[in-house]
Amino acid sequence: MAYDLKITGGTIVDGTKAPRFVGDVGIKNGKVVALGSAPEDATETIDARGRIVSPGFVDIHTHYDAQIVWDQLVSCSPWHGVTTIVMGNCGFSVAPTRPMHRDLIMRTLENVEGMSVEALKAGLTMEWPFETFPEYLDAVEGRGCAVNVGALLGHTALRMYVMGEDSVEREATPEEIADQRNILREALEAGALGFASSKAVTHVGYDGKPVPSRIATPEEIIEIAGVLGEFDHGVMQATVGRGLSHNEFARIAELTGKPVSWTALLSGTPGQDHRVELAKAAAVAERGLPVYPQVAVQPVQFELSWKAPFLYEALRCFTPVSKADLEGKKAIYADPEWREQFKEKAGNGGKIGDRWGRTTISHYPSDPSLEGRNAQQIADEQGRDPVDVMLDLALDADLEMRITQDVINYDPDSIQELLEDPNTVIGLSDAGAHASQLCDAKYSTEFLSTFVRGRHAFTLEEGVHMLTQRPAQVFGITDRGTLEVDKPADVVVFDAEEIGHLGKRRVHDLPGGADRIVSDAKGIKSVIVNGTIIRTDDVDQVKPGGPLPGKLLRHGHA
Repeated sequence: MAYDLKITGGTIVDGTKAPRFVGDVGIKNGKVVALGSAPEDATETIDARGRIVSPGFVDIHTHYDAQIVWDQLVSCSPWHGVTTIVMGNCGFSVAPTRPMHRDLIMRTLENVEGMSVEALKAGLTMEWPFETFPEYLDAVEGRGCAVNVGALLGHTALRMYVMGEDSVEREATPEEIADQRNILREALEAGALGFASSKAVTHVGYDGKPVPSRIATPEEIIEIAGVLGEFDHGVMQATVGRGLSHNEFARIAELTGKPVSWTALLSGTPGQDHRVELAKAAAVAERGLPVYPQVAVQPVQFELSWKAPFLYEALRCFTPVSKADLEGKKAIYADPEWREQFKEKAGNGGKIGDRWGRTTISHYPSDPSLEGRNAQQIADEQGRDPVDVMLDLALDADLEMRITQDVINYDPDSIQELLEDPNTVIGLSDAGAHASQLCDAKYSTEFLSTFVRGRHAFTLEEGVHMLTQRPAQVFGITDRGTLEVDKPADVVVFDAEEIGHLGKRRVHDLPGGADRIVSDAKGIKSVIVNGTIIRTDDVDQVKPGGPLPGKLLRHGHA
């Protein structure tokens, strides 16, 4: 048998935590057909001597739901070795959506995903090729994707589809809950990976209103999620908030028998000790319930514009800011009384006032010499509160200013504690979301460079397992995450001593020329999806509109 592709002489780390070994990989018709010894000839060969050959990485927490419609290469996740993504997290799918609600959904995504409505309109157009969730799956599958895709049905879209604008105002009636259950049932039958919801106070939608899922009672969420128990597959992804936490996650897992993975267990959260949360998660796990907190491998770091102050929009004083246009925002920021309200929370002495010591000015066209300066240091030099200093600078620049802020999860020792806990799973890359504010799609290369190579917290075998088999198992993805004979050939070839990323850079490549932040990888030789090379030496080998190897993972598998 001749192979389509052969990877020779590499050190194979198969994703299962088994010891590494040197050998070859033979691939034919998109599957691994030889592992260790692959003696036959091949149409194409990759020399992997001195490099690691591992399964492709599985990213269980992305927000490519809109981007995948216009960007079939879902950049920049594949740059960092990701070969499988899960979309629809936090309840933010784009289907089901009625035509009359498309603008509201895009305005919601603008706030929670940091992407301009203009970019979303240009990318999706107002003639979306889907309305229902099954139609959305068909559209994704028909267009193709460079990587494999699993999709969750999002509660925000589901609730708006059933309740319209009332979805951000009131509780659902029993009939409306029944309708939501029926639509979830339809989506799961069509191949949805599961159901996602959020009660996170930071999730603010159009006009400063809470996203629809936040208005739902815990009982509504649990009742809808109960549909998962009717199927052989399915996962619940939930974003923690008031009324949706450890107890509710345990109830859903017990009711359905399905895994629940929640975001996010992070260190440095004001008013919360991550060790206490780990203990609560362990208590749930000891009951034999499949509940898995997601943890992040890097600081939650935002590049914030005062035009779209996502980080602060959950504060009550920012409600009028969310509703205002540019001139309205400037007037509010200049108001001394409003500033005092903001200072109570975020000024010196405020509950989250310590953030300014982890804040730098990243873009300031009025005086570039200030770029890279620490906000708290500038305020101390002037003997003023950092809130006043930052807002005055922003107003002087007509709000054309950006600051970079390490919000939470900024201590690497605490991150390591979270990663080492046996109940957690790596997630929260948020790839595709907050496009103009962050790029955490680099999570895999960050993890391997910092916690495997740099801190020696995990062996390479453990680290690869945490990026591949572990997340696939938690999300019920049954045909990905390991290198095995007869399994799909999703492979990453990388240099263990070089793998990492090159930081972040801002580009203007979204529809309509809108900006976003991306991150380039280093040390990755090849990325292979279902036997097709999609990246070699940081260059795409497939093109949008051409044949693309990614598969839609209906019911958790191709």
